[in-house]
Amino acid sequence: MAKTRKKWTKDGGYPKVPIVIVFATSKNSNAKTKMKVVRSRNIDELIDCNYVIPGIPAIAVIKEVGMGEYFIEKYKKKYAL
Repeated sequence: MAKTRKKWTKDGGYPKVPIVIVFATSKNSNAKTKMKVVRSRNIDELIDCNYVIPGIPAIAVIKEVGMGEYFIEKYKKKYAL
């Protein structure tokens, strides 16, 4: 039986999977923890330090990054969001 590959986008890029980013608004211990879901970019563009993610301030501390719908629910439970 042949293995199936994941479908790529028509332009040859990565599939647009939801990317979940959990971040603290500052480095202080009492900083509010927030979650952002980005659907229009791929993981390589978001991890690149030169790209500015709308909705996440420059001083934010990124705690976790995950790909897929599963991580939305997982991080909501873990961080009580």
